Amino acid sequence: MKFGVFDHLDASGAPLEAFYRDRLRLIEAYDRAGLYGYHTAEHHATPLGMSPSPSVLHAAIATRTTQLRFGPLVYTLPLYHPLRLAEEICMLDQLSGGRLLLGIGRGISPIELKYYGIDPKQAQAMYVEAFQVVQAALSADVLDFAGKHYRFEGVPIMMRPVQRPMPPLWYGIGNVEAVPWCAQHRVNIVSNADVTRVRAITDAYRTQWTQEGHTGEMPLMGTSRHLFVADTDAQALAIARRAYRRWIESFLFLWKRHNLDPIYAQYPDELDGLIEQGRAYVGAPDTVRRLIARQIESAGINYVLMRFAYGDMTLAESMRSLELFSRDVMPAFA
Repeated sequence: MKFGVFDHLDASGAPLEAFYRDRLRLIEAYDRAGLYGYHTAEHHATPLGMSPSPSVLHAAIATRTTQLRFGPLVYTLPLYHPLRLAEEICMLDQLSGGRLLLGIGRGISPIELKYYGIDPKQAQAMYVEAFQVVQAALSADVLDFAGKHYRFEGVPIMMRPVQRPMPPLWYGIGNVEAVPWCAQHRVNIVSNADVTRVRAITDAYRTQWTQEGHTGEMPLMGTSRHLFVADTDAQALAIARRAYRRWIESFLFLWKRHNLDPIYAQYPDELDGLIEQGRAYVGAPDTVRRLIARQIESAGINYVLMRFAYGDMTLAESMRSLELFSRDVMPAFA
């Protein structure tokens, strides 16, 4: 069982310079605590994401950590020139000594795609082609590619990642239909869905993995959950409820602005509803340990991703939660 972090880097209300400084200090603490991976969302023109350029943030992380693996979950591929992105991937993997985790996707928000002049109806096709270009650019000496959206002829490739042929792939998954491609390509997966849907996904993945005839260790299959650990259940709930209210405001910001409902992810207005759905771990260490153990068993996961910082949670609050988690919760699953 591995533990990691998923981070929207949603606006906390602090000045942006202080926000970045505190978040990097927290990431350094993740490294010291022995967490496996740190994954970030990519969002634009919304308080949900204060890291619209993932490579910039991850370059800073590469120089401040020594063991922690990290990467975007995901790079929104239609927004990138794929050759430039392949070069950034190589740089990040080299700067970190081979610790980059490469998440890819087409983008969850059609609103954000439109802001960049991308037709959401074309996003899937652009994503597929961009990924093909990135794959080729990470392994070829010369890049040749002819597609509908991208064309390259005789481009010399001068860089390689440390991890060959490429850093491990990650994908955000919400339904069983996406499982065959993920299992076929040995892709690690993460879901925000409820426990029942996650179990359907992990069962399908294991079945597909066997059918593909794969050997060796299976990829990681995880969930992303809000978390807060305090000395008592009451303390944890009070802080997490407050922080969640600001987080959900940021999450819904663009959807409300355009009078739309979120397409792929639904969250309740209050934290208590999220806890009832089994999508948050909040409480004293004993409570959180029981919640996680129950979810590992019922969802069939082998990776638990947590949000240690969200909404207006302070650095001190997140640090204390991490301290309690790493000391009193994580060792039980070693």
